[in-house]
Amino acid sequence: MNYTRNELVQSEATMNQMRNSVYILQRFMKNNGITEIKHRLRRMGQNIAHTYIKFWKPIELIDLNNVSDVLATIYKNILNSTVSIEINTSNHTISVKDNDCALCKYHFDDIEVAGCEIIASMVVEFINLINTQSAASFSIEPVDIKESRALGHKTCIQVYKYFEGGK
Repeated sequence: MNYTRNELVQSEATMNQMRNSVYILQRFMKNNGITEIKHRLRRMGQNIAHTYIKFWKPIELIDLNNVSDVLATIYKNILNSTVSIEINTSNHTISVKDNDCALCKYHFDDIEVAGCEIIASMVVEFINLINTQSAASFSIEPVDIKESRALGHKTCIQVYKYFEGGK
């Protein structure tokens, strides 16, 4: 069946298919000597955000006061995950803990890059696209995948750095 992009946004099966293919793709790239897998997965996430924002945008402006709610909404609506969010104002980081990461359901011994690299870069690009459209001076960037179920942890934790007033 051929789906439009708008239908894919509404489909629950899409994430299952993506999760399955992310690790097959990583193995394929590794077996064929393709390097920079982490960078390539991050580009995938950015591309997803550019498509997704055409069909759904949770808010018009994001700042430190509402970023937790916006992140929770993005994770819930796009990834069907309920997350806990911790903001550390002393080092300007945001940690998102996801117990049911859409791309990291299983542990893989042969995988070195977590599928949630895609999620982290998608979330960053999504937030930054929203704020670019509104001329806001709040942005984030991915720092690290601190934990990933695909790498054998019990949860996935994505860490972001935030900037106020421009980078």
